Amino acid sequence: MTTTAPADTTTRAPWSTKNKVGLGLAMAYALVNLPSAFTPVPEGETGPPMAILWACTVLAAVALGAGVMAWRTGSRPAARLTAASMIIVTLTSLPAFFVDVSAGIKVLVAAGVLLTVVFTVLIFSPGKRS
Repeated sequence: MTTTAPADTTTRAPWSTKNKVGLGLAMAYALVNLPSAFTPVPEGETGPPMAILWACTVLAAVALGAGVMAWRTGSRPAARLTAASMIIVTLTSLPAFFVDVSAGIKVLVAAGVLLTVVFTVLIFSPGKRS
């Protein structure tokens, strides 16, 4: 008696080019934020508390892992987790607009917010149609 393995009933979500670009941008942004906890603010300067830096490092690691999984398996929930993790990381940087930090820091935060909006829109755009 011969047994055959059941056919794979899960279908891979067909990623569009927009989705792939969005995932790539999100994973690159996660890589940039990954060492946050290991680059603390110098003594006497204004910056985020160490707890926020650790949260950003952990969320960036989660986003990076979920992004790789989404890319390889076509998992939409993993793509959503990638975007959500990086949105939270970006939200932690928003207080920079309301405290006394250099203009360069504010420009970097603004660029991070813009990048987050762009990759979120790209990730959540509809995939290829079959």
